[in-house]
Amino acid sequence: NCILQAVVTKKEHLYKILVIGDLGTGKTSIVKRYVHNFFSQNYKATIGVDFALKVLDWDERTKVRLQLWDIAGQERFGQMTRVYYKEAVGAFVVFDLTRNSSFEAVPKWKSDLDNKLVLADGSNIPCVLLANKCDCVKDGLIQSSRTQMDEFARDKGFLAWFETSAKDNIGIDDAANCLVRKILENSEKMLNDREDELRGMRLDDGAGSGAGNGTGGQSGSGFLGGSSGDKKRSCC
Repeated sequence: NCILQAVVTKKEHLYKILVIGDLGTGKTSIVKRYVHNFFSQNYKATIGVDFALKVLDWDERTKVRLQLWDIAGQERFGQMTRVYYKEAVGAFVVFDLTRNSSFEAVPKWKSDLDNKLVLADGSNIPCVLLANKCDCVKDGLIQSSRTQMDEFARDKGFLAWFETSAKDNIGIDDAANCLVRKILENSEKMLNDREDELRGMRLDDGAGSGAGNGTGGQSGSGFLGGSSGDKKRSCC
């Protein structure tokens, strides 16, 4: 007899994440802390874009690879952002708590992002706001400002906001987990929508030909993040 053995492997996702915001807000330091658990006081401005890869064993069934695109602060004024933004499924917008001008630029960054990039269903990509260098502000943001920040983030369409410090490793993992969780939800929803669409097409074809709806195959991998799905092998 033929014995079927189902071997379930981890679903692997590859997601492109943007890290944007004004010059000198600590974007590179945040990426280095998150990916390498490293911080340096030496400042060197990013030219163009830098890349880093973070691998997460999200749960026992899911592995997530984050391709982080650390985009130079001056790039919003250039012509390359549309190229840099392409195919990203999430973003961090970073501002410096000690520099008000970087906070005032946040809506411009968010607007630029929303105007140049949408998901396959036409919605804006999930975006988390990072209030960086909280270690440099006594007691962080005062309580009254937190309420204002909640309203600001909601009004501007951010998924959430976090106080962060690359120096003291504050808030970065929480912010990243928040973003990844939303990206996974979006990926699952869009995959299900696609499967429903294909199922409907098969039903329509079956009704038209009189051949029945059949079983059909699963939708292909690589949809919004490249989920490989549960792989099954059989042997006799």
